[in-house]
Amino acid sequence: MTDGDPGPTGPVVRRLVGVYDADHTVRGELLYWVGARLGRAHCGLCTITHGVVRAKREWQEYRTALPAPFDTFHRDDQPAAVRALGTVPVVVAETDDGAPPTVLLGPVDLDACAGSVDALGRAIRAAVTARGLRWPG
Repeated sequence: MTDGDPGPTGPVVRRLVGVYDADHTVRGELLYWVGARLGRAHCGLCTITHGVVRAKREWQEYRTALPAPFDTFHRDDQPAAVRALGTVPVVVAETDDGAPPTVLLGPVDLDACAGSVDALGRAIRAAVTARGLRWPG
């Protein structure tokens, strides 16, 4: 950016939403956990954010440091506007312009992060920029 350049002017990211490819019920969580251990279930977002039993510390720190909230849901409790996009797992951006959520990362993108919170952060930053969005502040 040079002097006098106003910088990005696209919509501002109001919130990030991540949707896991698992149900939020105790039964759903248990089925996913067992299925993942047996190689029958996979969610790239789960692999990034959670260890064997609980959320990774790195994920919690990353989420707290973001300039916008990052809320997570499961496929059965996700917001209707995100559900309408028809894909899980997914990370979307909700913006201040009232537009429908913008897909930032789909299943292939999340798998490419290979379980890394740092790779997720890089992928989100790149996707925000590529879609002409900007962070608050």
